[in-house]
Amino acid sequence: MNFTYADYAESSEYVKNIIKDDVDIAVVLGSGLGSLTNEFEEKIELPYGEIPNFPQSTVESHAGKMIYGKLSGKKVLAMSGRFHYYEGYSFAQTTLPIRVMKLLGVKKLILTNAAGGINPDFSVGDFMVLTDHIKFFTQSPVRGKNVDEFGKRFFDMSETYSKDLIDIASDCAKELQVPLKKGVYAYMPGPQFETPAEIKALSILGADAVGMSTVAEAIVANQCGIKILGISCISNMGAGIADKVITDEEVVEVTNSVSYKFKALIAGIVEKI
Repeated sequence: MNFTYADYAESSEYVKNIIKDDVDIAVVLGSGLGSLTNEFEEKIELPYGEIPNFPQSTVESHAGKMIYGKLSGKKVLAMSGRFHYYEGYSFAQTTLPIRVMKLLGVKKLILTNAAGGINPDFSVGDFMVLTDHIKFFTQSPVRGKNVDEFGKRFFDMSETYSKDLIDIASDCAKELQVPLKKGVYAYMPGPQFETPAEIKALSILGADAVGMSTVAEAIVANQCGIKILGISCISNMGAGIADKVITDEEVVEVTNSVSYKFKALIAGIVEKI
């Protein structure tokens, strides 16, 4: 499924008519990380079902709302829950909100997720800022007829994740005494967790963490010229690294347990960017 520029414009006009403002900063909140919006002031909530062309979130830990408000004195638009390829959606559908954000004026985007740790130096509950990503096994979210209003068909990916924003995140983490690792995020389509052999292969390829989201959004945001910061919460260790069964309940439990650190970190970053 592909969308036309008119489809994106229809979605963005609906949102703008309600929030009545341009937005500079946006945040996509991953599994168990949606409580950040509890810190928003002057909140406006837009359920995805009310926004033209938006799919529906089918993941229980995702609220399924676009939430606008003030955080650290800045106007912020948050997606409390995202759309995934494993839910049966196309990449055009999972990344539709990113192009809508572009039309709303977003210039900086914070992508967050829960991820499985691959780097043996990582521990459950750690945060990792993304320095790069690996995606080999699925189609590109910009495949098909190019929508020229959002950028060129062929575009550079040398610095997908902004070095300037990484530096700001690192400084904020030091000030808050929140340990922040740096590493490469590998995308796998899911919804099944990876096998030990897959984790071993990703490790050999240079991945430090693995997850089922974020990368398609980052590709589209990069094409749109939006500066990106990616942050993972290491919610479990990958198969074969820790001798235990991986469950989605564990993922949400861990992200909930460190949500206070996450909220402080994101609020600090928003204040400085």
